[in-house]
Amino acid sequence: MKLYIYTDGASRGNPGKSASGYLIIDDSGKVIAKEVLYNGIKTNNFAEYMAIISALEKVAQLFGYDNEIHITSDSQLAINQINGVYKVKDKYLKELNKKVKELSSKFKSCTFSNDRRENKYISIVDKEINKFLDKNKR
Repeated sequence: MKLYIYTDGASRGNPGKSASGYLIIDDSGKVIAKEVLYNGIKTNNFAEYMAIISALEKVAQLFGYDNEIHITSDSQLAINQINGVYKVKDKYLKELNKKVKELSSKFKSCTFSNDRRENKYISIVDKEINKFLDKNKR
């Protein structure tokens, strides 16, 4: 099965209250899963990585690893670090980067690309995250 994953992360303040979200779509365009997760007080980059990790874990939980995965994120930093274009200097992001690489290597194939927030699917995730953070201002 070929799956398309769209992710986003947000932090109100940096660090601040943060959330991560994803949308998983199959090759027919059907939405398989959509979720927003609260991260606590974290950075935006942490939230971006956690969106990717959470989505990969969800696919593994639902379908196992015999899938072709394509992940699109609006985080140029996370995608370029995962693809080896940028070095990962922050020790916490190094751990998250390692986790993404470990998880993604288990799938039949897994590719990562960067797109703007205006991508219709990333925009959906972005709106859900912002609604979630607006509702949970405490």
